[in-house]
Amino acid sequence: QVQLVESGGGLVQPGGSLRLSCAASGIIFGIAAMAWHRQAPGKQRELVALITSGGATNYADAVKGRFTISRDNAKNTVYLQMNNLKPEDTAAYYCHKIRTGVTPDYWGQGTQVTVSS
Repeated sequence: QVQLVESGGGLVQPGGSLRLSCAASGIIFGIAAMAWHRQAPGKQRELVALITSGGATNYADAVKGRFTISRDNAKNTVYLQMNNLKPEDTAAYYCHKIRTGVTPDYWGQGTQVTVSS
């Protein structure tokens, strides 16, 4: 059974930082491309950042220079370090195991990030 379990969300003031974690089980994590998405109320889910099995990364323009995605294959965990948070970063953040030709997409249940003073 595949599970992606996010943690680390919460309430933070503008300019603050949070680190999200996503612990994966039931997949061969080391060869999986992983991503973080977010969805704000009334908006579509959007890609925030992704990391390949080889460690290459890509970011949405809105978070470049502020967010960093990383992975620890020994812990089957992907992280999203979020710095200089802004109110517009408020959303539910979802961990995503990206599908391949032989394996489907998998999603976590989401963790809420609220940036407010």
